[in-house]
Amino acid sequence: MPPPTDSPNRAPLPSHTLPIGQALAGSGPLVALTQRLRASQARLDSLLPLLAPGMRPFVKAGPIDDAGWTLLATNSAVSAKLRQMLPALEAHLRSCGWPSLPIRVKILSRD
Repeated sequence: MPPPTDSPNRAPLPSHTLPIGQALAGSGPLVALTQRLRASQARLDSLLPLLAPGMRPFVKAGPIDDAGWTLLATNSAVSAKLRQMLPALEAHLRSCGWPSLPIRVKILSRD
């Protein structure tokens, strides 16, 4: 017996529903948010070679705004090491051509 084509528990989408890509591209605030997310991840990607390989999985890109950029650490030990490295990390970003923004370090909550 072939599988059903529609899930019986899901209502069909309205005909005016846009694919997510179109919705993101058509909304100014969502475009700006997407650009900030990409910039934050690109900054982290440029810093990863400076981090010890064992430390890399515990660091995440956080929010970026006009006041600075946040690195998210999954535990206090990684957070402490990142804080020690801040001058070198900021200098590396400047040498890569990124606009100078202070880096904030925060610990991800486990909620």
